[in-house]
Amino acid sequence: MHNGEVEWAEYRRLPDRPVETMHAHFERHRYHMHAHDTYSFGLTEVGAQTFGCRGSRRTSAAGMVMAFNPDEPHDGYAASELGFTYRIVHIHPSLITEVLSDQAGHPAGLPLFAEPVLYDSVLAGALDRLYNSLSDTPLAMDEALAETVAAMVRRAAMSAPAAVTQPMPNVRKARDLLEQDYLAPLSADDLASAIGCSRFALYRAFKATYGMSPSDYQRQLRLRSARRLIRAGIAPAEAAVQSGFADQAHLTRWFRRYYGITPGTYQRA
Repeated sequence: MHNGEVEWAEYRRLPDRPVETMHAHFERHRYHMHAHDTYSFGLTEVGAQTFGCRGSRRTSAAGMVMAFNPDEPHDGYAASELGFTYRIVHIHPSLITEVLSDQAGHPAGLPLFAEPVLYDSVLAGALDRLYNSLSDTPLAMDEALAETVAAMVRRAAMSAPAAVTQPMPNVRKARDLLEQDYLAPLSADDLASAIGCSRFALYRAFKATYGMSPSDYQRQLRLRSARRLIRAGIAPAEAAVQSGFADQAHLTRWFRRYYGITPGTYQRA
């Protein structure tokens, strides 16, 4: 099935639904610090993976579940030379809201998952059924998705919203500048001058607030742009140019470090 490859990754996008999944085995691959604009629920099948999240190192061993909130930075790599096999599903927040509102009978807010690693056989079973349903009928998949989202929220989400710490105005301004024009060739001096602080102060405050450096945040915005273009049918080489990368090779290198697959694999999904 995987042609004897030591490392492999199978990616799939569901038609007509904002859901993407990946089934992969990694030994040497290391994820760069990144975040998804989706809820991401993973299930480690074999081995163990270690990742940084919320200021500490976490380990997900076989049978354990991972739950990442949207825009929650994390990296990841194998905890041993034998590597790890896992499955993960990325679900857009709009679909989470739709499912929860339908179940509640009134508009529902978005959940917040307090722990990124959980040992819960019920959640592991629900995720396993969801993954298996992706090859079944649309009706079976919709039912499994609703069951999984409900189980995750019921067993793992916080019962009350967490207090939100507002970022310092200059840090928020730096993020806004990057988002307004992520294609601009900004230097550290440009960004620091625009918000009125030193380069070191900006780097330290930005990383403390958003979990990654300004350059990583800018690169992630460019990668998300490339993903959108590839989903729309644009060839990876053209998507690279339009998203601020030097060429397709440059995009491919960072795409795999952030997402575990190449732009070509993503396009074929």
